[in-house]
Amino acid sequence: MTEKVNQRLEDLREVMRREHLSAFIFPSTDPHQGEYIPDHWKGREFISGFNGSAGTAVVTMTSAALWTDSRYFIAAEEQLRGTEFQLQKLKIEGTPTIAEWIGKECGAGAEVGVDGWCSSANAVKELIADLRKRGGITLRTNLDPLSQVWTDRPPIPSDPVELFPMAYAGESTRDKIARIRQALRERHADGMLMAALDDIAWTLNLRGTDVHCNPVFVSYLLISSKDVTLYINKVKLTPEVSAYLQDEGISVDDYENVARGLKDYFEYNILLDPDEVNYTLYKAVTRDIVAEESPVKRMKTVKNATEIAGFRSAMLKDGIAMVKFLKWLDDQFEAGASPTSTLTEISVDRKLTALRAEQPLYRDISFDTIAGYGAHAAIVHYEATPETDIPIEPHGLLLLDSGAQYLDGTTDITRTIALGPLTDEEKKIYTLVLKGHIQIELCKFPSGASGTQIDILARKDMWREGLNYLHGTGHGVGTYLNVHEGPHQFRMEWKPAPLVAGMTITDEPGIYLPGRCGARTENTLLIVPYKETEFGKFLQFESLTLCPIDKRPIVAGMMTQEETEWLNQYHQTVFDKLSPLLAADEVDWLREACAPLQK
Repeated sequence: MTEKVNQRLEDLREVMRREHLSAFIFPSTDPHQGEYIPDHWKGREFISGFNGSAGTAVVTMTSAALWTDSRYFIAAEEQLRGTEFQLQKLKIEGTPTIAEWIGKECGAGAEVGVDGWCSSANAVKELIADLRKRGGITLRTNLDPLSQVWTDRPPIPSDPVELFPMAYAGESTRDKIARIRQALRERHADGMLMAALDDIAWTLNLRGTDVHCNPVFVSYLLISSKDVTLYINKVKLTPEVSAYLQDEGISVDDYENVARGLKDYFEYNILLDPDEVNYTLYKAVTRDIVAEESPVKRMKTVKNATEIAGFRSAMLKDGIAMVKFLKWLDDQFEAGASPTSTLTEISVDRKLTALRAEQPLYRDISFDTIAGYGAHAAIVHYEATPETDIPIEPHGLLLLDSGAQYLDGTTDITRTIALGPLTDEEKKIYTLVLKGHIQIELCKFPSGASGTQIDILARKDMWREGLNYLHGTGHGVGTYLNVHEGPHQFRMEWKPAPLVAGMTITDEPGIYLPGRCGARTENTLLIVPYKETEFGKFLQFESLTLCPIDKRPIVAGMMTQEETEWLNQYHQTVFDKLSPLLAADEVDWLREACAPLQK
């Protein structure tokens, strides 16, 4: 890979030389600002060799650098080794911004490029302003050099779209569009361009397979006061889907015609989310722009009764698969013995995926499984490859972060599993993580509070020990949609999105000790009513995830009575709901796994 990256840099610089560019910027995004994107738009990965979901690569005529966050520091160091790319660690003191680095490397008056199709309007505007401060550096947005240097570039996906039944959606497309139009009127907007793929899939009650693990399809949706137009490669539409769209009053145009559609848009103004719509399309609009967050983001985060029932059903199936897997894993290491066959990180991932695939309505995994054993558990977004895969031995911790896409819901769960004897350090960090997890679960809070206000509960005991983690504590989860859904979340950084009843959100604190070990515990939660007082409505969390939390690493003396009671009550719920659906030997295993923790 190193040789390929170095050759690609040479080819890129030849294009830059012809175009008189001093630097080119490669973000992680596509024209729809997705977190996970089709292979066609993975330009940052192509040019740098780094395959994490977040990061920005910058190439000058004499240097190259890559910015990414703490989830990928270790992985990026490995993948960039031997290339020109210097790792720039986001949120670490001393790390320059992209504009600062370009200013130092290129000097005043330079011209820099970025593909305006693959950067949001806000991102480009901020970059223009930052570069201008560095001696008047200018930004060009009308060039995609990858079209010239990426000779075997994958095509834009053309897989068929499928209907998402009302039995799982719970609300018709007509009703959703009516709600969207009402929200637009409240914002004094006549229409909007929808660019986020999960928003489009949710609105139209359609799903696809264009993005790995995310059941979405490449398209745009233009809504006016009277019309709705879907811009999509028409080969993706089966006769059934075409008839459905016609019945719903939705016209269809070619994907490539969206810019022309914006120029022909006839109403007085249009809402564009500048964090969602790419810069090229933003600049193509000839009408007044209402630059606000898309109302669809928050609509789809609040689940209706049908969607909530689907989540509960999906969690039952996922819990069954997890219990079967955990019992199987325990059997491999029974009484501290070595497994009968060599187990590795990849093989346990395959086993769990196979067990999930046996469940009704299973469609896919919801993200690539993180199965990190020992020191690999300290790599936050570790994904085993044939080169990094290691045997799992009867000692230490296995961190397993996984999930599935079922037709009725999306799951996301992390369990850290003791495989045998543990060090005191491993037990301590495991218990601190569990305490933080439980403190979130116990929280009662006023409706509309921000996840940032709650995030401290997961960290307070860690902070007393001088420990921390740099990723968020929780994110929303879609309804047979993207496993990461926002804008609400638990995070140290200020995120004002309010938490309201009906939202799903994960609870996943962790601690990672590089080169030694790591632990994370995660459930998916539903926000539900708690009580109403003279001070307003208060909310609480309900665990949707049904799976035992390993008690073996817990230092019981570190747990408060309230935390112990929560764990015991949670395990009783897990046992009561899953045991009727399991074989007798699995019930015996589950009974022991869910037995009360004694202080």
